[in-house]
Amino acid sequence: MSSTHREFDVFLSFSGRDTRRCFISFFYKELCLCNIRTFKDDKELQSGESISPELIRAIEESRFAVVVVSENYTASPWCLEELVKIMELENKGFINVMPIFYGVNPTDVRRQNGKIAEHFEKHDGREDPEKVSLWKQALTKLASISGDRSSKWEDDSEMVDEITERISKKLMIAKPKRSGSKLVEIDRHMKALRRKLDLNSKKSVRVFGIWSRGSYCRSVLAKFLYQDISQHFECHCFLESVKRISQDRHMPHLRQEFLKKIQGDYSSTLRLKNQKVLLVADDVCKLEQIEALAEEFINFGPGSLVIITTQDKQLFKSSGIKDFYEVDLLRFKISELFRQLAFNERDISAAFKSAFFKAKKWFGYVEDPKSKKALIFRFINLTDTLRIFLSQIKNGLLRLMNNMHFFVVSLSNHLVDPYKSEGCSSVQLIDGDGIYNVDSIDHFIKDVKLGECGLSYAVVSIMGPQSSGKSTLLNHLFGTNFVEMDAFKGRSQTTKGIWLARCAGIEPCTLVMDLEGTDGRERGEDDTAFEKQSALFALAISDIVLINMWCHDIGREQAANKPLLKTVFQVMMRLFSPRKTTMLFVIRDKTRTPLENLEPVLREDIQKIWDSVPKPEAHKETPLSDFFNVEVVALSSYEEKEEQFKEQIASLRQRFMHSIAPGGLAGDRRGVIPASGFAFSADQIWRVIKENKDLDLPAHKVMVATVRCEEIANEKFAHFISNDDWRQLDGEVQAGPVSNFGKRLTSILGSCLSEYDGEATFFDEGVRSSKRHQLEEKLLQLVNPAFQDVLGHIRWGMLEKFKASFDKALSIGEGFSSASQDWFKACMAQFDEECAGAIIEQANWDTAKVRDKLVRDIEAHISSVRTSKLSELTSLYESKLHEALSEPVEALLEGANDETWTIVKKLHRRETESAVSGFSSALAGFDIEEETRDQMVKSLQEYSRGVIESKAKEEAGRVLMRMKERFATIFSHDSDSMPRVWTGNEDLRAITKSARSASLKLLSVMAVIRLGDESDNIEKILTVALLDATKNEASKKSITASDPLASSSWDDVPSSRALITPVQCKSIWRQFKTETEYTVTQAISAQEANKRGNNWLPPPWAILALIVLGFNEFMTLLRNPLYLGVIFVAFLLLKALWTQLDIPGEFRNGALPGIISICAKFVPTVMNLLKNLAAEGEAPPVANPENRRSSNNTSSSENPPDHKSSSKKD
Repeated sequence: MSSTHREFDVFLSFSGRDTRRCFISFFYKELCLCNIRTFKDDKELQSGESISPELIRAIEESRFAVVVVSENYTASPWCLEELVKIMELENKGFINVMPIFYGVNPTDVRRQNGKIAEHFEKHDGREDPEKVSLWKQALTKLASISGDRSSKWEDDSEMVDEITERISKKLMIAKPKRSGSKLVEIDRHMKALRRKLDLNSKKSVRVFGIWSRGSYCRSVLAKFLYQDISQHFECHCFLESVKRISQDRHMPHLRQEFLKKIQGDYSSTLRLKNQKVLLVADDVCKLEQIEALAEEFINFGPGSLVIITTQDKQLFKSSGIKDFYEVDLLRFKISELFRQLAFNERDISAAFKSAFFKAKKWFGYVEDPKSKKALIFRFINLTDTLRIFLSQIKNGLLRLMNNMHFFVVSLSNHLVDPYKSEGCSSVQLIDGDGIYNVDSIDHFIKDVKLGECGLSYAVVSIMGPQSSGKSTLLNHLFGTNFVEMDAFKGRSQTTKGIWLARCAGIEPCTLVMDLEGTDGRERGEDDTAFEKQSALFALAISDIVLINMWCHDIGREQAANKPLLKTVFQVMMRLFSPRKTTMLFVIRDKTRTPLENLEPVLREDIQKIWDSVPKPEAHKETPLSDFFNVEVVALSSYEEKEEQFKEQIASLRQRFMHSIAPGGLAGDRRGVIPASGFAFSADQIWRVIKENKDLDLPAHKVMVATVRCEEIANEKFAHFISNDDWRQLDGEVQAGPVSNFGKRLTSILGSCLSEYDGEATFFDEGVRSSKRHQLEEKLLQLVNPAFQDVLGHIRWGMLEKFKASFDKALSIGEGFSSASQDWFKACMAQFDEECAGAIIEQANWDTAKVRDKLVRDIEAHISSVRTSKLSELTSLYESKLHEALSEPVEALLEGANDETWTIVKKLHRRETESAVSGFSSALAGFDIEEETRDQMVKSLQEYSRGVIESKAKEEAGRVLMRMKERFATIFSHDSDSMPRVWTGNEDLRAITKSARSASLKLLSVMAVIRLGDESDNIEKILTVALLDATKNEASKKSITASDPLASSSWDDVPSSRALITPVQCKSIWRQFKTETEYTVTQAISAQEANKRGNNWLPPPWAILALIVLGFNEFMTLLRNPLYLGVIFVAFLLLKALWTQLDIPGEFRNGALPGIISICAKFVPTVMNLLKNLAAEGEAPPVANPENRRSSNNTSSSENPPDHKSSSKKD
């Protein structure tokens, strides 16, 4: 089972009988929509596969197990088997379990009551008793885990949404690739990057950039992003440190590195054309590197993504990368990340408390408080209690190992176990008396086949104080088997002389030398020659020298190794020519001080030692960098944080891979001796060092004082941690505010420091003072979180008091400004008083930042309340204005006339002035700036004008309807508002013109907004353009040349005031005339019908026919209507021929030419008429005859009196 990669995020365990078609279907769909890889048995397994092994594998390959316990869950042996496997993995820390009690009570599940008991009774009769017992235990343990109950939600959808969101958030921590979520604001960066990166894109290869000034921030984010999205690609590759890969090499080497590191299903670069590829190239520094990688881009399939990270933003512009992201500084919340990953967000103290109560059950319940107290003190000293507590810590660390992929500085490297090699032997190169072991080294070189390596080997050595864990470090780092100190036997010399071994699993061949400790008591107080000689020997023959030192020695003048380094530097310059060696300072038992703060101090100390060393003339100006390449790493305590120590060791081990390659960890390789001559070369170097007597310089008194004072300080620090008074005070701080915190803690700290002074009084004063200062700093660093918590309690209490008092003052009618100022002063005075009681005498801590934070919080609350109150006040006056203006303006515009806008202006001015006056008076109590006040008043005035403009625009949109209504009112009613009866005696022309003029008046009023004093001639323009009835034929043919309405704006009227443009006016008028034409036509028809009703004579055509034909012939036509039809058709044909032949026009040139022309055109014209008639007969009928009739009447109704006269003639 992989701890770094899981196939599924969630495994669903459920009873299909109860939940498959309801809750599970909704839940599974929502999980999939959130891109959470979920295993559900009927979806993931293929038909024909054996389900049991597949289910077990699915559980093992899942990060979360969601167990939905429903009514019939325990009835299924299959579900119970799944549960046993899930709880087994949960106990090992390999999976997180989330129970959901769907329709059941967790108490019934825990006690196995009701239906659950019935189910197990059936199982007892059919299944193996041991198996049933395992089922019950698993179910009981599941019910003890805090879960979700369906009864808390009204419907399943809300429950599904909340649980899915919770799982999504937890996955950001539970997934190894998401451990970076405890970086400050990493979520913000990831969200921004996901918005920019369309992972579902099917387009061609996309290139994206990440830029930051700090390489660490950029690389961490790139690695985290790669781990987060690589699952969406078929092939993926992370090229780490392209700058280092391509250093001193040709650019094609990048292609080889890419093909070597790419992961996924591919067999050649040609295969990549069909693959969706992710390539992350980290730390690109040259345009040539991008161009070299670009040669591979063409081989990538659709949807592929290339991410380039660099420190040079100009590189993006040069390479044409337009889309890139800038990264801010990233930091770790180490304590939160450790607690969450190791203890599932529980405090370590909570784990101890849990162990305490479990162990208490062993002793029974004691009623007598004194006996109980004695029993508890006895219990605390028992080994079993400690074992229980440590087991809690062990489980947390185990959970940490399985859940955390990146932690602190190892974010970009996978965790690996120490490489122990069976059969790896070591040899004593130089014994404790300084004798070079020639025979043993020759035998060793033959065993490891060093002579076959040529120049491909490296030498690593380590130096440092005795019992500082040098051998332990080498064994874990290189897989060697040097003898380690037995801590239970006390501190003593373990390594004597110099020992040599070969590293296991590191290429190229790497030899490791373990040196004797530099301050061992076994060699005596004054005999330090050997340790100086061995240190110089290590510097002379090693490519990499590990300087093992304590974290607390950094910055200390008399720290261990400093005198030794000073002497070695001096003698090395005199004995050896410059050969650049890498000195890797390994800081042990690192504290919470960041490495970036420790490293500059250490480098400064090394430079001071170098500058203080007397140098020969040849190296008078030689800088330290010519001799040494200084590197610094930090490791946690092996005893206190073993697993974290191993993780950091695994990360450090990667740096020794290919150490002699260009850009590798090894220093200058010039003049390196071939491997076959290593033994002879080492022998000669040791002889030179042994013969030099200047190395015999004492430095032990300071070292003894250093070690002993350090031990005393550590003892006092450990005693302080376990101090009952301190633990009680810390517990009270966690629970809430504490009175007299500063006084109590000052007393506890003073007692601890006094004990240190009493025990360390006879040691060197400088060392004693330095160690006391370090102890004081460690103690203050330990108690600082409690101090900050106390300040936090005080700040929070004052903020809540201010909020309550301020809101109460406002509710009883006190002025906003006076209330805020009075309570602000009162709360700040109380805050200062309480902070004074929390100050610790030993610390010079400032409460100004917390005070400033409280000030900002109070000001933010005041601002928030002010904004809310002002918003309510503004809304109140805006609603008043809207109520006062909206309906009156609508009514005025509906009955628009010449005085409409004058009345609207007066109404607007009156209501606005009234509202502004009240609004300004109300604002005076809020203590706001005059500019802000003026802006708010101006905004209210603009709102008032906006209400009128909004209503005007609404009415402008209904202008056509209003015009038709006004036309209908005037046209259909007389001056007494009585409906008209068309008798034929009315002047239809005058009535129509009057009605249209009134409608046009409405249109001119609504054309523009007239809230100012400006004048316009829009009404005149509309009257001339739309009511002028004397348009001749020429004007109709050249509308665009003379039409004043052929424009999109009014002259001398800004577009902001225009409601209806001239072109729209013309269009509205045309539509208005079209839609009112029918009313006029109806009036004409009514007049004609009235006249016909009053005439008793037959029609004129009947009288004429009677005269011409005579009475008998006329009666014959009437008796036989067929004759009338024939005559009518003949009339139509003759009329059509008359029109088509244009007979009057043909006879203009004379009778004979006219007859000839008519004869020539007669037959073609007749044929054409017949064709048209046939085509008309085949055409579909007209859908709306009324439209046809109205269109035919349009032209005639332009002049209603003409219709009247024409009807008379007819």
